[in-house]
Amino acid sequence: MSNSSALPLNATSSGWGRSLWYQFDECSVAAYGFIFYFGVKVFNLAVGFPTNVLVMWQIATRKTEGTTSDMFIFNLAVVDALFCLMTPIDLINRLYLDDADIWYAQRFAYGIKDMAPLFLTCVCLDRYIAVVHPIVFTGVRDRRVRAGVSAAVWGLVLAYALTKSILGVMSMNEVFSSLILSAFSIMVFCNLSIIWVLRRSVAGKELMNPMKKKAFKMVITVLAIIVVNYLPPVALMPFASTYSFVDLRCKISISVFSIMDLSSSIEPMLHLSKMEKPACCSHAARWRNLHAARWRNLHAGSRNKPANISV
Repeated sequence: MSNSSALPLNATSSGWGRSLWYQFDECSVAAYGFIFYFGVKVFNLAVGFPTNVLVMWQIATRKTEGTTSDMFIFNLAVVDALFCLMTPIDLINRLYLDDADIWYAQRFAYGIKDMAPLFLTCVCLDRYIAVVHPIVFTGVRDRRVRAGVSAAVWGLVLAYALTKSILGVMSMNEVFSSLILSAFSIMVFCNLSIIWVLRRSVAGKELMNPMKKKAFKMVITVLAIIVVNYLPPVALMPFASTYSFVDLRCKISISVFSIMDLSSSIEPMLHLSKMEKPACCSHAARWRNLHAARWRNLHAGSRNKPANISV
């Protein structure tokens, strides 16, 4: 079971490949799962794509050094942006064209998205080594190490996506299931270990070191992404065989993987909330605060000024 749909069905002479909101004939009795699916697709295009581009722009133009995980976050944003950009092609081909060549491109895009947790796992491992094993971290702090890891991950991503595109969805079911379970377990272990070390390091202290506080915020962000977006498919997999076709394909799996696809919008928004604001936003905020302070002072002065009383 993986994040995609089966091959096109129900071709008609009118040119429409299938009913508007569902993919299989059996799903006509429970089409609301596909309504949610298409809604997530449109939301990702409208919100996910520009926010992922903004994450890439923030990291690429940042004047400060940032964190060692920025390279992995940048690559994750590239994956999510590409996936969001496929939405118009995906919808048009699903609902109208039903072109076999375009389905290859769709499966390739789904394959790339399936492997997105690898970059999130790299972020978790990078933070885990930095916090739990700081001595080891000093020896692998070089950006070239992360560039090499990113290149290796991209090799796996492209190999998986090409295989899924050429051989079909079912060929990569077991690989995808193993990937999600392994990545989820690693990410949860790393983040819980980091939280434990950070909380123990500030026990009895009032303030946390700024660097540790920044790492703690990143860990909480990643943990939130993991629980919200990747826990549902992990929880579903052991029980997939117990559901009927309609329940599994028309209700559960389409909703679960829509939530997973929603990570393309949630991830960049959470990362942006933890990043430093651009200079233009900082200047605008300072200008608003200064203007508000002047207005308060002016208003306070007018209230304290004695009134002119005419006799």
